[in-house]
Amino acid sequence: MGEESKKWVLTVTAQTPTNIAVIKYWGKRDENLILPINDSISVTLDPEHLCTTTSVAVSPSFDQDRMWLNGKEFSLAGGRYQRCLKEIRSRACDYVDEKKGIKITKKEWENLHVHIASYNNFPTAAGLASSAAGFACLVFALAKLMNVKDDLGTLSSIARQGSGSACRSLYGGFAKWIMGKNDNGSDSIAVQLADEKHWDDLVIVIAVVSSRQKETSSTTGMRDSVETSMLIQHRAKIVSVNYFGRNFLGGFWIISCVEKWNRSEESPQVAYTFDAGPNAVMIARNRKAAALLLQRLLFFFPPHSDADLSSYVIGDKSILQDAGVKDMKDVEALPPPPEVSDKIPAQQYKGDVSYFICTRPGKGPVVLCDESKALLNPETGYPK
Repeated sequence: MGEESKKWVLTVTAQTPTNIAVIKYWGKRDENLILPINDSISVTLDPEHLCTTTSVAVSPSFDQDRMWLNGKEFSLAGGRYQRCLKEIRSRACDYVDEKKGIKITKKEWENLHVHIASYNNFPTAAGLASSAAGFACLVFALAKLMNVKDDLGTLSSIARQGSGSACRSLYGGFAKWIMGKNDNGSDSIAVQLADEKHWDDLVIVIAVVSSRQKETSSTTGMRDSVETSMLIQHRAKIVSVNYFGRNFLGGFWIISCVEKWNRSEESPQVAYTFDAGPNAVMIARNRKAAALLLQRLLFFFPPHSDADLSSYVIGDKSILQDAGVKDMKDVEALPPPPEVSDKIPAQQYKGDVSYFICTRPGKGPVVLCDESKALLNPETGYPK
């Protein structure tokens, strides 16, 4: 291959949302293929607020596969990354770009190396499903780059081999991960139950208690549960919609406030759940309930007096307006909620929450055509 033919670089940039499971999977029947012991259902979050952006590039001038995560080079030696790369390469199809003079046959994809740059606009490995968005975006972007013709169901089975929950991030709205029965995992795929417009007034509020990396990874936690819990198989058999809002690991005081409000109204105003970290995810059925929820959260968990409210409540800030809160003076003036007894002073937990994210159900992965959003230089294939 001549020097001139080695100069071309082909790039694709994609954006993929994260998702939060409302019916969890916890435990695997196969660690290598990441096959769960029960089905799960999730809501995909608006990528405007929580997403992964990934740029992938290929060039005959690259001498190895390389990856940069949040600006730092990251090893691709792990088995999960290698499985995803192998699966996508095996499905690559002929590619022709006459304008750029690029022609890649299916066979040639096997010998071409890729560069990958990925960025999360939310904390990584803190229990907000960053690995789900990350692997879904990686698989989606590579599939577009290599002209893969398979449908989203097949791509979901590949993303699953990187991170189980990643299979659900390939769909917007509400998705179900079918556990499957085949030993090779061919029927363990995700499907869309409804798009993001199905329940378009739903509001999700995430209380980020900690953005630090989890002390125990999801993989380790699940493995320990399967190996030591006498109840895990029973849970897998009976897991149902009743588990929605009943799985939580921390954030006791936040959920205590939500439970007290739900009991006082004698009907659920807000559901709640946790992912694998300590951060509470609360789901309000409409904007009115979301505004009332945010009033309560800001009353019980106010920021420090010198905090910037615009950094304390991020995402869809219009919920603040619905709650009648414009600045810190409004926060300080919030009265105790009606369900708080007049006889017992309400306890407040100033500074216990790092910040809140207000979001909603969102769309699935998309290719970004705006080159300004690309993470790799289109001329060199290296990070900008």
